[in-house]
Amino acid sequence: MTQSDPARLLGAFLRAHREKLTPPAKIAGRRRTPGWRREELADAAGVSTTWLTWLEQGRPVTASGAALARLAEALQLSVAERASLFDLAGKRDPAGPPDFTPELPAHLLAIPDLFQVPAYLLDHGWTARAWNPAAARLFVGWLDGASDERNLLKFTLLAPEARRLIADWEERATRLVAEFRADYSRRPRDSQLQALVDELSVASPLFARCWQAQAVLLRDGGERDFNHPQQGQCRYRQTTLAVAALPECKIVCLAPLSSAED
Repeated sequence: MTQSDPARLLGAFLRAHREKLTPPAKIAGRRRTPGWRREELADAAGVSTTWLTWLEQGRPVTASGAALARLAEALQLSVAERASLFDLAGKRDPAGPPDFTPELPAHLLAIPDLFQVPAYLLDHGWTARAWNPAAARLFVGWLDGASDERNLLKFTLLAPEARRLIADWEERATRLVAEFRADYSRRPRDSQLQALVDELSVASPLFARCWQAQAVLLRDGGERDFNHPQQGQCRYRQTTLAVAALPECKIVCLAPLSSAED
């Protein structure tokens, strides 16, 4: 097996973090190995020493999500380290992603104002939390103050202004639902996302059909056409950026490809 083999990488990860642990206080005297012994980690995680040894050696053994979760706790892994453990094992963390914090830092909310082109920030529930004046001018009925509803899905699927503004409305709305499902699948127990799904399933026949179809897409970029009430027909190239510290959040910017305002 090569060094890039996931099983070898997982084994090296486990051993390195085991050796970083402070030896148990009850252990006296000098130790030939740093950190914890395999027997000590296996006992703390409730797994067999043989299974842990094979895992560290990169053997093709099965590692359940529950066993990995116990290992993560015994190894005292940080949030990022725990995510890497499950990524290397090719398993989903049974605890799910860390809880989303609705209070976004001021410096993050200020990012849309750094753009001259339309730009806005979506939180994990796809609600716009910040946007610049150019976005307010483009998205009439959503970000221009004419409505109190800032959720992108609700605006696109329920607002009459969206059907008039978005040139290829049904195609874009259909794709938007598939993109949202990708985020929903990462947080299937999130009560806020489930409430949004329940509301739209009743209020929007298109959403109900798309949701039933189970299509999943990553949020893409590309050209976006609008029929703006003041600007007329205009075209933008959309780019979506993920926030490294808060990957649930997205910064969306639209660079004009025509005579649209910037």
